[in-house]
Amino acid sequence: MDKIKVQNPIADLHGDEMTRVIWDLIKEKLIEPYLDIELLEFDLGIEHRDATDDQVTIDAAHAIKKHGVGVKCATITPDEARVEEFGLKKMWRSPNGTIRNILGGVIFREPIICKNVPRLVPGWTKPIVIGRHAYGDIYRAVDFRVPGKGKLTISFEGEDGTKIEHEVHAFEGSGIALGMFNLDNSIRDFARASMNYGLARNMPVYLSTKNTILKAYDGRFKDLFAEIYETEFKETFKERGLTYEHRLIDDMVAAALKWSGGYVWACKNYDGDVQSDTVAQGFGSLGLMTSVLMTPDGKTVLAEAAHGTVTRHFRQHQEGRATSTNSTASIYAWGGALKHRAKLDGNDALARFAETLEKVVVSTIESGFMTKDLALLVGADQAWLTTEGFIDKIGENLRAAVEKRQAA
Repeated sequence: MDKIKVQNPIADLHGDEMTRVIWDLIKEKLIEPYLDIELLEFDLGIEHRDATDDQVTIDAAHAIKKHGVGVKCATITPDEARVEEFGLKKMWRSPNGTIRNILGGVIFREPIICKNVPRLVPGWTKPIVIGRHAYGDIYRAVDFRVPGKGKLTISFEGEDGTKIEHEVHAFEGSGIALGMFNLDNSIRDFARASMNYGLARNMPVYLSTKNTILKAYDGRFKDLFAEIYETEFKETFKERGLTYEHRLIDDMVAAALKWSGGYVWACKNYDGDVQSDTVAQGFGSLGLMTSVLMTPDGKTVLAEAAHGTVTRHFRQHQEGRATSTNSTASIYAWGGALKHRAKLDGNDALARFAETLEKVVVSTIESGFMTKDLALLVGADQAWLTTEGFIDKIGENLRAAVEKRQAA
């Protein structure tokens, strides 16, 4: 079988625990037999990150920035227990956060739909993509307890001498207070990334805010999205038959429950944090959820699975016991990265392979071959495969699909 030549490299970010085991199997059985591709390998396993003082994460981010495409295995973000377990020098930051700070961009989470996997919201027959503006708002807010009676004010002093001050509340007793912010440029980049992702997925885009209450704050999101759409995207959207619309968050939540899906939902930071989990659960399983970081210009992509490192299964694996770990989202991470590499390079053969890979995964599950987590959702009588058995079955079906395509 002739391998497809891939002209430019992909940054391959290794991870931790059971997902690292899966990662190696995916490359061995689903990628390397079909592609002549250079993988720039970065070991983001927690021990190597510790050994390099997390420089490896920074190097990986710059490689993604240089070459335009990265694919990432799930990694450990250490807490106190993990620091003790691995004897780490410190509690290192999330690699995703470090990479996002270097690349910029927005995280988009999208479910993988399999017809035989039950959904908590049965009407969701097409993907709902949640784009979360992961900057500012309550995650960078200043909050504190008010000790007693007094006046709370908020003020701004500009370098040009501008002074703005507002009285927030006259406290008659103790309470709490919060001050938060965002940036025009960050919101504009959020709009560009959301609309570029809509174009990439051929989906309409919705922004949700509560601008009727936060007239200046949420109103700024509404106005800047409208500005970016009108000046940079309107014509392209019209040519593609796509739309952009702003809706109030409560109206959008209600509409999402009624609609069948098939759109990008751009959410403010906290809204995106909540709604991404709502959508994941509504579609049935976090094991069927992809995560893509896209830069505002749409040119750089980092694809990964939305779940963690599956520690419990890794402990079983270490003991030599068979596991049944769902690799679907990790395989889709490779599919997403390969599709973007194909788009940047104009490589039609690679694009067709990536699409075939994703279709084979879904058709394999829909044919009744799946891991235990999905089998439990389907029903008590549903058989399931081991971790290796599931990837082997996909490998068997992928080979048949590729051979059929080459023979056609």
